[in-house]
Amino acid sequence: MSELIQSYVTRLDPKAKGAIRGTAKLSVTGEGCVMLDEFGARAGDEPADVVLMARDEVFRSILSGDQNPVMAYMSGKLKVEGNAQRALKVSAILTG
Repeated sequence: MSELIQSYVTRLDPKAKGAIRGTAKLSVTGEGCVMLDEFGARAGDEPADVVLMARDEVFRSILSGDQNPVMAYMSGKLKVEGNAQRALKVSAILTG
């Protein structure tokens, strides 16, 4: 696992625990994936109910609060596959 993916896991694990139903995947372009579920965050690339795909810079901007996830989606910086409601829940976890 890359240091970058480990940094996402470390940061998102406490935010995701108990806050999400099903599974979500953050796919960081060229780096790897982070899985989120009710148990927290972990590195992995498994099937998920919703997949959010973006470059590292975009995810970092969302996590810092500098980028609104909905605006990132609308501008094409963030791509979403799967359940839209779960995507909104994941964005709340990322920005919370």
